Amino acid sequence: MEPESSWLLHTLYALCFILLLLLSPRLALFLYLLRLKLWCSCEICEAYLSLSWAKSFDNLCDWYAHLLKCSPTRTILIHVLGNIITANPENIKYMLKTRFDNYPKGKPFSLILGDFLGRGIFNVDGDMWRFQKNMASLELDRSSIRSYAFEIVRCEIEKRLLPLLVSFSGKEEDDDGVLDLQDIFRRFSFDSICQFSFGLDPECLQLSLPLSEFAVAFDLASRISAERAMAVSPLVWKIKRRLNIGSEKKMKEAIRIIDMLAQEVMRRKREMGLSTHKDLLSRFMRTVEDETYLRDIVISFLLAGRDTVASALTSFFWLMAKHPEIRSAIQAEADRVLGPNQEPKSFEQIEKLHYLQAAVYESMRLYPPVQFDSKFCQQDDVFPDGTFVKRGTRVTYHPYAMGRMEEIWGPDCLEFKPERWLRDGVFCSENHFKYPIFQGGFRVCLGKEMALMEIRSVCLSLLRRFHFELVSPHHSTPRFSPGLTSTFRDGLLVWVREKRGS
Repeated sequence: MEPESSWLLHTLYALCFILLLLLSPRLALFLYLLRLKLWCSCEICEAYLSLSWAKSFDNLCDWYAHLLKCSPTRTILIHVLGNIITANPENIKYMLKTRFDNYPKGKPFSLILGDFLGRGIFNVDGDMWRFQKNMASLELDRSSIRSYAFEIVRCEIEKRLLPLLVSFSGKEEDDDGVLDLQDIFRRFSFDSICQFSFGLDPECLQLSLPLSEFAVAFDLASRISAERAMAVSPLVWKIKRRLNIGSEKKMKEAIRIIDMLAQEVMRRKREMGLSTHKDLLSRFMRTVEDETYLRDIVISFLLAGRDTVASALTSFFWLMAKHPEIRSAIQAEADRVLGPNQEPKSFEQIEKLHYLQAAVYESMRLYPPVQFDSKFCQQDDVFPDGTFVKRGTRVTYHPYAMGRMEEIWGPDCLEFKPERWLRDGVFCSENHFKYPIFQGGFRVCLGKEMALMEIRSVCLSLLRRFHFELVSPHHSTPRFSPGLTSTFRDGLLVWVREKRGS
């Protein structure tokens, strides 16, 4: 505990700083940087602080991609953030595998995401991470669990998603006919992950119902957590949190709602009983007694299963609207492998659709659901490209930028080209460090196969039955909102037309 006088001094300083922040944010930032001797006048840092990069780039990730392409080592340093950013596959292998123990998530990042994710698997290291990884792996590797997940997804598609889209079909001239696919995919993936992970059905995929208060709170907590991570200094958000003002006041309210949902999920699970249920949460609840820890596990499941899947689907259908020839190739493959208008009957049948798999991978190469991921260096180190990494430095690898590197993907790297993943018509994956969409090394995504099954199932069902036309097709690049996962700033607004004979 701080002495009362020390706390009062800190509070008075914080109040003065917040007042200055409200009156003149740039002056406040300048004085803080000057006080900590962090001011840097290099071109990159000045562009970051002044936001002048936004004059030439629609998104921060596009500016980073430009800087990384211009760097001989494909590595840059943002001095005012104390952040090394790399798109070099050798560096990424070094971080995620060779020197894994030297690049944990780290306490600074755990603090940034702590209010939201707590001690969930995405925000911890060491024994706590290993425990959650091992528990989840035991379940996700079972064929029975994969079949269970497949049936959940198929049922959600056939009984909710398809009827909903049919109800919007053919209303191009009607304002009520405009549909936000990003919103639809979030509702769909939220229903699916809740049924798979918790054995509960929130029934979000009904537009007659408003988006749940929880989903709104979840989105807000994700956005504010991302803004914390992008801040030049943690001092500002920490002060706002202590004083309970601004975005941190909104964060506190969002976390309250999220906690209520997690508690309700656990209460209902106990009422239903744990011994006979296949869902992941039942397994954890039979082992873990700490209610707060269980809450953190619940939230991590939701972040993994809802946001990343919805993001991947949104980008995929944005690309499909611009590439009718690839839509046709996916449908032709399905007709050939499964039979005309025949749906896949199992997890294994989905895996026979190699061109569809290639198109999904290619979509995520250009628009990864998680555009970057960060670790913190434990001890002084040197990357394979010669970059010195000082202890305590935040190190970020950037899949979004990597998808735009010619030396990784060739001179056609900016093209949407599923064929780059095929060898004699058979899908062939790349190593995780060239394509770190699912991370790599020891922290590779445990739910990768489940997520791919869900994404491919939705893509196939919708492409065979509907044609989607973008309401605002003029943007050559999506505009993204701040968040832990990639989110289209204005949604994905489309008109829907049901195909004849489908």
